Amino acid sequence: MRHLHEGCCKGEGHHHDGCEHRHGRGGGGRRQRFFGHGELRLVILDILSREASHGYELIKAIENLTQGNYTPSPGVIYPTLDFLQDQAFITISEEDGGRKKITITDTGAQWLEENREHLGHIQERVQARNVGVELRKNPQMKRALENFKAVLDLRVNQGEISDAQLKKIIGVIDRAALEIAQLD
Repeated sequence: MRHLHEGCCKGEGHHHDGCEHRHGRGGGGRRQRFFGHGELRLVILDILSREASHGYELIKAIENLTQGNYTPSPGVIYPTLDFLQDQAFITISEEDGGRKKITITDTGAQWLEENREHLGHIQERVQARNVGVELRKNPQMKRALENFKAVLDLRVNQGEISDAQLKKIIGVIDRAALEIAQLD
């Protein structure tokens, strides 16, 4: 089994699908990954369970699934496909013209079925994230979120804050979250 990011960070000794490090773009740090460890494999197998595909079509299907919020690079997709092929979950056959047709195997379909509940959680999370991205595009929501972050940054990170003040801030956030959750 490989112990590398699939498609990036070769040689760093770890492995996950959907890697979204910022390589060579300055600023350092990481963005939140769209898919957790192994989840991209399930998503790909789910797509393949409906019809055989090609690598580029898989990239487009995932982009559509995430409403354009995540487009896996070929450097993520193809190593993931190699892994799935190594596990006998897919077969890759060359068609006329050199294109490679990717088909789920019975073993892959069985593994997908065994992980159907996890796939459901992934799909729910992707849907919620898609809604969240759209919501953050609303100018008023964007302004409110930026205001909230700025106030928190000023209160918590820029000055001395007592345990009592921190407890009050946490209470305000928890009450706001509860109030939003209870909206009809």
